[in-house]
Amino acid sequence: MPRAAWGIGLALAMLAGCAQVPPTTGYRDASIIIASTTRFEPQRFAGDWVVRAAYPQDANLRGVTARQDGAAFTLAWHRCNAASQCGTVAEVWPARAMGQGRYVLRDPSGTADRTLWVLWVDDGFRTTAIGTPDGGWGWILDRSSTGGADRIAAAREVLDFNGYDLTRLAIQP
Repeated sequence: MPRAAWGIGLALAMLAGCAQVPPTTGYRDASIIIASTTRFEPQRFAGDWVVRAAYPQDANLRGVTARQDGAAFTLAWHRCNAASQCGTVAEVWPARAMGQGRYVLRDPSGTADRTLWVLWVDDGFRTTAIGTPDGGWGWILDRSSTGGADRIAAAREVLDFNGYDLTRLAIQP
């Protein structure tokens, strides 16, 4: 009997080794289907947005401005120079629309373009959840730097629903 139990245990261990672990890329479980919102309207989306939450590589991103024609996004970064002088540096990222609420942003430094998908925006176009299918990054943007806790919570739920790991999403100061 112990030999049979050992054999069963070995067979179960081998089966467990064959189990599929969901793929994770960046901050998102890539096995979960993702979609951009169908209620995206470039004219209503245009304008200034404050970064309310982002993943670690974008911890210094403070704001995003979308042009009405969708041809560019300006990203405002908090940066310090070698002399410890800090301030906001704005970079214009040319954009190409790829579909409803979907863009490819061209990195002005030429290092890495970004795919931007508007996953959700509230009815008043005050808060939005932004992400990308590969899960390399994600943001929660709002028209204001304070308030809207219910909308921020809804944006977090949308990121979670789309497979994002919320434990690494940092609320911006």
